[in-house]
Amino acid sequence: MEQNVLIVDDEKPIVTLLTFNLKQAGFQTDQAFDGLAAVEKAAHNHYDLIILDLMLPKMNGMEVCDYLRTHHIHTPILMLTAKDEESDKILGLESGADDYLTKPFSPKEVIARIKAILRRANKTTQSPTDKLRIGNIIIFPERYEVEINQVLITFTRKEFELLHYLAKHKGKVISRDQLLREVWDYDFAGDTRIVDVHISHLRDKIEPHSKKPQYIKTIRGLGYKMEDIK
Repeated sequence: MEQNVLIVDDEKPIVTLLTFNLKQAGFQTDQAFDGLAAVEKAAHNHYDLIILDLMLPKMNGMEVCDYLRTHHIHTPILMLTAKDEESDKILGLESGADDYLTKPFSPKEVIARIKAILRRANKTTQSPTDKLRIGNIIIFPERYEVEINQVLITFTRKEFELLHYLAKHKGKVISRDQLLREVWDYDFAGDTRIVDVHISHLRDKIEPHSKKPQYIKTIRGLGYKMEDIK
């Protein structure tokens, strides 16, 4: 069955280019040219992934992303931006995007990123459903839910997948490159900043004091390690 991708960009030549290349790669496509149309389509149709431009009329990409996540629409999102500024990338991730690409980009790279995101989403749905307990944290993989001290905490899909992976490998030092491979399914050298941003978000949500983390420790020069709190 062909996977369906919603392409959201107000630049019609880019939409045309992506539509052609995605169809050549075996995907079905749909299009939206502003943020309001994107929200409407995403709310009433099934998509396996959304390609979402940052700079859109009516609602920008971050507003669209935030709206979808707030309304529990967890379709994977690949954010596109014409800006090569770190702040824009971080804000895109904070609003719930799974990954980002900076314009200009090659269609080949877009397709590689899409396939990586979809492979990872498929692996997650097939993963064991046993709950995990780390200290006061209980992770429910089948529900994409986390309880801390019996309070339900909201995570983006990628934050959840990162937390779940670290919890499954508690006590082990995991490098940033390994996290890119296993959580983002990158089979090439990626931007490890995306890992650091998500780790920071996790600490804000699970740590009693995010500046003095007890659960997710930074192992300088090596990566991260999740530890149990007794």
